[in-house]
Amino acid sequence: MVVLDGSTVRAFVADEAAFAHSVGARFAALDSHRGGVLSRAELRRDLESFRLLDGAGFGCTRPAPLPAEVAALYDAVFEQFDADHSGAVDRAEFRDEMRRIMLAVAEGLGSQPLQVAVDDEGGSFLLEAAEHEAAAIAAKVDAERKAEADTANK
Repeated sequence: MVVLDGSTVRAFVADEAAFAHSVGARFAALDSHRGGVLSRAELRRDLESFRLLDGAGFGCTRPAPLPAEVAALYDAVFEQFDADHSGAVDRAEFRDEMRRIMLAVAEGLGSQPLQVAVDDEGGSFLLEAAEHEAAAIAAKVDAERKAEADTANK
């Protein structure tokens, strides 16, 4: 569980180095063929891991969608990532779409802190955003303590 709000996510995305590292690691983990691009199948495997469409989550009583509906949805998501319509998603396309997704999440979170359950096994952009904020706060506190100590020693 982490506590975050939209500003937590926006700050993580704004830190180009931290965000690029996180997205790069996720891309590498998804690129099972090590081809430098994500295929439709590689991206779909990751999306399926969220189990949003199998009808099993969040007490859903509706029947699971039909396989053709699921395939159409995954194809639509893939097309969002594949900006140049090459049939594969390169690192830049993946980064750009993840940036858009994360900023949309930030907008949805708003300014009220929320407690969010995240996968702590790695690969969670929200967990990484919360850790990024915690590190920034710790660095600020350390800098303030150092400044106070320097002032006291003068």
